[in-house]
Amino acid sequence: MPANRFNGHSDYGIGIGLRVPHYSHILSKKPVVDWFEIISENFMVEGGRPLELLDRILEQYRVVQHGVSMYFGSADRPDRAHLRKLKTLVKRTGTPWLSDHLCWGSVDGTYTHDLLPMPYTFAAARRTAEKIRQVRDYLEVPICVENVSSYAEFHVSEMTEWEFLTEVVERADCGILLDVNNIYVSSKNHGFDPYAYLNGVPADRVGQIHVAGHTKFEKYILDTHDHPVLDPVWRLYAHATRLCGVTATLLEWDNHIPSFEEVHEEALKANAYIAGARRQRKKP
Repeated sequence: MPANRFNGHSDYGIGIGLRVPHYSHILSKKPVVDWFEIISENFMVEGGRPLELLDRILEQYRVVQHGVSMYFGSADRPDRAHLRKLKTLVKRTGTPWLSDHLCWGSVDGTYTHDLLPMPYTFAAARRTAEKIRQVRDYLEVPICVENVSSYAEFHVSEMTEWEFLTEVVERADCGILLDVNNIYVSSKNHGFDPYAYLNGVPADRVGQIHVAGHTKFEKYILDTHDHPVLDPVWRLYAHATRLCGVTATLLEWDNHIPSFEEVHEEALKANAYIAGARRQRKKP
């Protein structure tokens, strides 16, 4: 099985998110980590402590940028001021790819600061793909779009979520950040088969995978990122690695963050599944 077409970085292995509670440990202990994912918006500043810290991290580690405010699905045109700051950061980090979410969250310059699900229509797919192309051409770096967890659906949708994701990335000719926890969360909230989702997306476009913990409530599941990955999500991840091959993987843990060692240990559980994908690639 060849490396994914949108993943020339199959050696990236397992990453974790760079989070404030772990700064001191990382800088003093210099633990062995394959790479760190940073939230781009936290470092899109002109100077000061954030960039000083980032430069120290870059001296020791590989960094991949992940955004939370591009809102590819919003009708607004890309914000040029935002893109200029983002491009400056891209040049600073040397990120091999950049990811953000397949969602909307702004109207006429007013931002919700949330990742809202989209109507799965062909018109929305065309507009979203055009925006992704514009951003990619300006930033001059490959882009992967991430599927979000959702708690509501639009009656006007013309296709499934995975068909919409496929329509967007094929039109935009971009990659996918496949969040298997989000797939599981949405599958339980909306009653679809998560394995049908995985089987339905173009595996050769998956450049990165996210795993995370979620919380079960009586009537729905919430994407909380506040505890270890649950077994059903690991099983989905195993299936994803069989489909996609060796793919850079990140553990998200953003609330009730424990020690660095605990987060890193949880992330490294993915290595067992990556080893399986490597063995699969060696088969004739």
